[in-house]
Parts: sequence; C-alpha cells; structure tokens
Amino acid sequence: MKDKTQQPSPEIPNQAYQLYDKYAHGMLSRRDFFSAMASLTVNAALATTFINSMLPNYALAQQVSFNDAGILASYQKFASPQGYGEGRGYLVKPKNATAALPTVLVIHENRGLNPYIEDVARRLAKAGFIAFAPDALWPLGGYPGNDDEGRTMQRSLEPTKIVADLKAAALWLKQLEGGSGKLGVVGFCFGGAITGRLAAELPEVVDAGVPFYGSPPPVDSIANIKAPLLVQLGELDERVNAMWPAAEELFKRHKLDYKIEFYPASHHGFHNDSTARYNKDMADLAWQRTLAFFQQHLS
Repeated sequence: MKDKTQQPSPEIPNQAYQLYDKYAHGMLSRRDFFSAMASLTVNAALATTFINSMLPNYALAQQVSFNDAGILASYQKFASPQGYGEGRGYLVKPKNATAALPTVLVIHENRGLNPYIEDVARRLAKAGFIAFAPDALWPLGGYPGNDDEGRTMQRSLEPTKIVADLKAAALWLKQLEGGSGKLGVVGFCFGGAITGRLAAELPEVVDAGVPFYGSPPPVDSIANIKAPLLVQLGELDERVNAMWPAAEELFKRHKLDYKIEFYPASHHGFHNDSTARYNKDMADLAWQRTLAFFQQHLS
C-alpha cells in the first residue's frame, strides 16, 4: 500500500505549490502552469510528475469505511427555493444514538462532493455528530467522478444560487429530526470561504464554524457574525493567508470569538489526504482541534 505520508520529490520548490494552487483555482491554464514551472527550472517531466501527484487517489482518503458498523449513511434531498430548487447531500449518523445529537454541515472544495468529503462526514459521525455534506453540483447531476470535471462543472453554476443551496442545506440540517438544534459548519477551500459566509449571513442558524484555508467573509458582513470561529490555515498557503490580516482586524474590532491556527510546513489543502499536499501530522492536529471545538460549542 502507498505510504500516506509520501510527499513529492524535494526537487520541487515551494513556488510550484503556489502555481498549482492558481492552476487548480482556474487562475492559470495548464499551458501557463507548465511555462511558469519552466521558469523555476523544473523540467517538463518533473512538472508532469508533480501535477500528477496532485491528482487525488481516493483509496488513500478512506479513514472510515462507507459500511462501517457504527454509522448509518444515506443520500438525502432538501428544498432550495432560492437556489436551484432542490439540493442533495450525504447524511451520516451515528448508529443507535439514544439522544439528540449536534449536527455539522460539511462543505466541499471547488469540485463537488468527492469521496474525501464523504469520508470527512463519516469521521464526524464516528465522533458523535450528525453530518451532512451537500453537493453543489447536484443541479448538474452531482459530482462526476473526477475532480477536474467537477471543477469545470462548479465554475459553470451561478455562484449566488450555489450559496442559496448551501444556506438551504444549513437550515434543513438545523431542523433535522434527531438533531439537537445546534449546528456547526466545517468547510475546505471553497467550503472554507462558505463557512465564514454562512456564519455572517445566517448568524441565528450557525452555532460554530471551522473554515479550512478559505478566504474570509465579505468585509461588510463580518460584524454580523455571532458564532465562534476556528480558522485553520497552512503556513505555506500564500494566496489565502494574504487575505486574513485585514479580516482579522475587523474580527478584533467587532469583538468576534475566534482563533486562527497556522500549521507549519503545510500547503493549501493540507487536510486532504488524497493528494500529495497532505501533511498527516498537521491534518491530524487540525482535526483534533476541530472536534474539540465542536464538542465545546455544540454541546
């Protein structure tokens, strides 16, 4: 079995990760990515090896089996009248729960509900939460089975309707039978940005938020946030980290309950254990903090 801690060759400079981040977020074409890699004196073969190492291997990402005896998993639909009309997501509950449980909305990256995000939902259920991971791509038939196509599909959707669908998912989950009425939100990349946005735009709904390496909420909405936030950032994630100092000033000005954690030697996407950006030690630490944060604020 492949070592989950395996990293790309040390010949790859850190700047290559920043270039890949831009490529993955549609800021660079594949051709421009390779041209920029060449400027770093990375040859074409090594650049190809690097970009291939960034492609997900979802066999590595399964920490909790989909048929684990301790969980109940299903796909559920919800109404979204302000969005695309109907949403769908992956609902996971602890099996044989004897009391109402806190709920956590899990928001995916910019490519739809892939197996890594489904596994995150299962991890939350194993920790005692009811987790729901909506798929923003459901209006187009759902996650297509590969991330590149998923990114293209997500870019084709109307952003305001995507947000409306995710708000509808939060409201649906908040009122779910068997839930305690407490709602946490955790998101990654695109989902990290949406986590903060939901906290700002649904302040009476969101009780705690954990954004992983996402952009901050819009500045004109930060004052609305009531939920405590735990912001998880990779130390080497230059693009996203550059956005946070100005936002943090507003967090302080409005006396928000928040903490920002930086994870050493970690790139954008360091929690995603399906790609070579994964940093196991830091991902484990960030996840331990996430669970403790939700246990504290959703109990």
